Amino acid sequence: MADFLQLHLLTAYPPANLNRDDTGRPKTAVFGGAPRLRVSSQSLKRAWRESDVFAETLGERMGKRTQRFGEDILRRLRDGGMAEEQAVETARRIADVFGKLQEKGKKKGDSDEESLPPVLIEQLAFIGPEERAAAFALADRALQGEEIEPKADEVLRSTDGAADVAMFGRMLADDPKFNREAAVQVAHALSTHRVVVEDDYYTAVDDLKDRAGSDDAGAGFVGVQEFGAGLFYLYICIDRELLRRNLAGDDAFAKAAVAALIEAAATVAPRGKQASFASRARASYLLAEVGPQQPRSLATAFLEPVSGQTLMTSSIAELEGFRTKLDKAYGDCAVDRRTMNVPGEQGSLADVIAFATR
Repeated sequence: MADFLQLHLLTAYPPANLNRDDTGRPKTAVFGGAPRLRVSSQSLKRAWRESDVFAETLGERMGKRTQRFGEDILRRLRDGGMAEEQAVETARRIADVFGKLQEKGKKKGDSDEESLPPVLIEQLAFIGPEERAAAFALADRALQGEEIEPKADEVLRSTDGAADVAMFGRMLADDPKFNREAAVQVAHALSTHRVVVEDDYYTAVDDLKDRAGSDDAGAGFVGVQEFGAGLFYLYICIDRELLRRNLAGDDAFAKAAVAALIEAAATVAPRGKQASFASRARASYLLAEVGPQQPRSLATAFLEPVSGQTLMTSSIAELEGFRTKLDKAYGDCAVDRRTMNVPGEQGSLADVIAFATR
């Protein structure tokens, strides 16, 4: 039977540029005919994976998303005394298990053919710790003089102990049987209200300018950066049974991963422009729901933008009101719920985590 955990968060950010588009402006979306601020799910997941929360809770049981794992293998072979040419060829054969390699020594698409490490994988590969260990074991066998034949079945895993791979999934185009279906779905966070991106015109002063000299007056640099402020709704859906399967049935570790994810989602923000805005925030509202029912986002509660001077309380009321209406229309959409409501002084993060991992 399906076992879903759904999370609904409301987090208010002061002026910030957490997640930029290709022009440097905060990402946006039109929802309900109104412009909203947006933080992409990719940005959120990256921030969570790199957070102290994940590091302290999940430790070494995390994957690495990289094109450069072949360099680690090559370094191991070199340090072990293998001749350079043989080390490069051996590292390439092992790294090739994780994906097609770039042409040796050339940068694809670059007319200048800039030299690259000779073991670079074409795409970013999401590699679990057990897979890293298996690849290094092959390298060690090669160092001992054994003739190795790297095969995907020897190195890649369909399940393992990599929490982030189990949660967020991966795709290996060359070996799809080792793809991992994501157990966690993360929506793009959207502001519950209409937002206009603003411009910050700023100047930088040269400390060594002669302020008394009229020819050297004024700023040393003038620039503009964009920002926005808003209250964001974020929806996360966790298939807890799939998470357990992805982690080879390790129920205790699956619960630890869920606990880390909830804490990170409530307390960790993307790091974009943090030095300029210090826009660190914690969720003011967190609703957790469990049950086998078909999951559903509550974003439609904000299809009509919330307005007025009480955005937080109004957004909470809209979310809870829409949830109740859905339950009346479709039947209960969850078996049980827990809430942390900071403005209402109800519940705590610890309560929600205990509920979600019981």
